[in-house]
Amino acid sequence: MEIIETMLPGVGMRYDLQTAAGRPICVVIRRDGKVDLGSYDLRDPDQLAETYRLEADEVAALADILGAPRMSERFADLSREVPGLESGRLTIARGSRYVGRTLGDTHARTRTGASVVAIVRGEEVVTSPTPDDGLHAGDVVVAIGSAESLRALDALLGRLPD
Repeated sequence: MEIIETMLPGVGMRYDLQTAAGRPICVVIRRDGKVDLGSYDLRDPDQLAETYRLEADEVAALADILGAPRMSERFADLSREVPGLESGRLTIARGSRYVGRTLGDTHARTRTGASVVAIVRGEEVVTSPTPDDGLHAGDVVVAIGSAESLRALDALLGRLPD
């Protein structure tokens, strides 16, 4: 897919692309953090047919929604490129000892060798979670590591309280 970048002096950057169905999409990222999404007729790319102005927090939410599948794709690609590296999606069970605790409490990387790269909670995606990020029943932890380390992480996160 080709993305055409155009600098808009004093405004920001414009990105144009076409969907597989041939529909043009325009994204203008403004210097003030706002974003305009639009569509236009191919005969006149300067005349937007429909636009949506998004505030910075709306842009972040949309990026999280769109970024989750792309992040999984990138990890899948990486695991094909690096022998022995795999990605996994592990669900925090309702009875796990780590429900209501932080990711740091698990000591996951030290104990298993797997790295947690995201936490998916419903529509929300926490990318690059910190040790202070909380874990809830039903969260999906996205991790990378060896098959063995991912199995160990799954067992760790599923542990019942003592």
